[in-house]
Amino acid sequence: MFHLSAIPLEILVGVFIVGKFLEKSEKTEKRRQLMFIKSYVFRSELLNLFIVNFDALKFPSLTMSKIRNAALEELKQMRKEANTIEYKSSELIEPVIMEYVKAEQVWHSFMERTITYNFEESFRDMIFILNFIYDVKLFKNNNPDKLFIYEAEKNMLFMEKVKKVLGSGIQKFLDYAIELKEKHPGMFDELISDYELLSKIRSIQSDRIAP
Repeated sequence: MFHLSAIPLEILVGVFIVGKFLEKSEKTEKRRQLMFIKSYVFRSELLNLFIVNFDALKFPSLTMSKIRNAALEELKQMRKEANTIEYKSSELIEPVIMEYVKAEQVWHSFMERTITYNFEESFRDMIFILNFIYDVKLFKNNNPDKLFIYEAEKNMLFMEKVKKVLGSGIQKFLDYAIELKEKHPGMFDELISDYELLSKIRSIQSDRIAP
């Protein structure tokens, strides 16, 4: 304490400010790294999940073509509308839920990164999703021939969890699309073009299957 008190106040304040600046710079760099990691994961492991989720939506009515051609302000308006979502049917929600279960390892990987990068809010999101996946897997293990969504609809807390996980997925995707549109428009075009192509392929396959 004697040595500390001998250091001029201006220097102590300067060290504190520099330390905070370096801490902020480090976190900014980690967020930038995470953005590029998301680009890879969104275009690979989670691609089908988001396609299925968007296809099941009744409101807001969102297509990848609409997102790709939207101006930045239009994208932000889509994001506001996505605060309240509605699905076309319960039966269409079930495949979305199962896509989350299939992607369990992805959520584990994201959780590890949020710990490494010290992103507490994202860490809590991953815990919530993984707890949800555990609930679904437990139900499916005991009831392999039943739909989880029917059971969830009988329980308000379960249904709220379903809406939070699936709705948050739509919202996070649009948040990321807005971030790319603002900072990396080239990456935005590549990402949404991949999704748009898969959406068209799925639509063609559905038309062939339909009677």
